[in-house]
Amino acid sequence: MTTVSIPLKQHLNDYLDEQVKLGKASSKADLIRRAIIKYKEDDFVATINTARQEIKDGNILAGDLDELAAGFE
Repeated sequence: MTTVSIPLKQHLNDYLDEQVKLGKASSKADLIRRAIIKYKEDDFVATINTARQEIKDGNILAGDLDELAAGFE
């Protein structure tokens, strides 16, 4: 596991402390870890939704994948 140190404004640190006191997380690190996981999941869902919309709009790649890939080299 890697440790990351980040500076926080006081109001954000206070919020983390409050959430831990309320029992919403076991520690500030746990809360931040869960926030990052949620952000990653939301980003993944947004990517899928964008792809679905592109398919609906007809903006899809068609043809041989090797030929398509060659066009990007």
